[in-house]
Amino acid sequence: MSIIEKIKNAEEVFWLNTNYRRFNMDDFSFTEDDINDAYLRLKRFRSYIKIAFPETSENEGIIESPLIKIPKMKQELSNMYNENYKGELLLKCDNELPISGSIKARGGIYEVLKHAEDLALKHNLLKITDDYSIFASPKFTEFFAQYKIAVGSTGNLGLSVGIMGAKLGFQVFVHMSMDAQAWKKDLLRKLGVTVVEYDADYSEAVKRGREQAENDETMYFIDDENSLNLFFGYAVSAYHLKEQIDSMNIIIDQEHPLFVYLPCGVGGGPGGITFGLKNIYKDNVYCFFAEPTHSPAMLLGLMTGMHDKITVKDLGLDNKTIADGLAVGRPSAFIGSTIGHLINGVYTVSDENLLMMLRSMYKTQNLKLEPSALAGLHGIKLEKLYPDFKITHLAWATGGGMVPQSVFETYLNSL
Repeated sequence: MSIIEKIKNAEEVFWLNTNYRRFNMDDFSFTEDDINDAYLRLKRFRSYIKIAFPETSENEGIIESPLIKIPKMKQELSNMYNENYKGELLLKCDNELPISGSIKARGGIYEVLKHAEDLALKHNLLKITDDYSIFASPKFTEFFAQYKIAVGSTGNLGLSVGIMGAKLGFQVFVHMSMDAQAWKKDLLRKLGVTVVEYDADYSEAVKRGREQAENDETMYFIDDENSLNLFFGYAVSAYHLKEQIDSMNIIIDQEHPLFVYLPCGVGGGPGGITFGLKNIYKDNVYCFFAEPTHSPAMLLGLMTGMHDKITVKDLGLDNKTIADGLAVGRPSAFIGSTIGHLINGVYTVSDENLLMMLRSMYKTQNLKLEPSALAGLHGIKLEKLYPDFKITHLAWATGGGMVPQSVFETYLNSL
């Protein structure tokens, strides 16, 4: 059976990227300086972040998550797949990322902060050399109340934009697809964010958010499908990850590659992280995207070269998955065409396996993850395809820290 037939049948597949090319910065219209610029901007905002979100004060206002070893879960996966996996298994715990508890905080919060800085500079409220704690003053919140931010989301990007935007004082509009969890919408509304719901998928929510912003000059649209600012916000994470890997004395070289497994929705988060990691580790890091069997949008876009001109529904798939953050039917054309050649491969995971791993992770490591965040763990199965390497496996946990206990228990008790 061909891989396309398996995809149509919602079976788990692995696709090795036949268009992969070695990393070369000359291939891009942007440079490492753009990542450095994002890093320095986040650094300037640390004094404000400490005040606005006291939970970040211990880390001096740095929005970062732990990197941990999960040996018990590695053994559980070995038992589950009847394999003896040799490589170390690490978890990048973006489920614990401060402020909004998901990978989307990296891009969403960064773009909101950049927009706030741009407005403040334009209206002479700020100089780059100022102490950015002034953003917490009534003068700034009253100023930002004149302006609006809109975003389309399946949930987590909307959370990060809504939390950060509302804290600064913006009027925020989050256009939510039908896949978005009720608790995420409820939380946003409690913060004063306007949530616009659709009985349609992610692409429609983004489209309607974009249309709203086009008709209002005071509104700024955060475009999950095409934003360079989101992209650079995600890419910055590679700098911090390298520091964590170095502190664990983990060797990354040609014989000891780093395999990174990134859950993928529209592609912005994993795309930005891939670019950042390739910039640092070049071809010694292998980046694989993970998607639900019912929503393999990036896989189809890359395989066919059609990018956003193809949707999962074109193959008869329903784009319905318990991994709400990954329920995207049409991939980002920007990510596919810009960094698609850096992605080593894409694999898919069934909802059943996501829930099985969710329960195992809670049982063995006492970690609460949302279903989307488990997709990365499935990547350890690729070890047997690369027998000559001494691999360090890194699964990126996209979210879960803010999931209400009652919702988490429904995941534990499902199937």
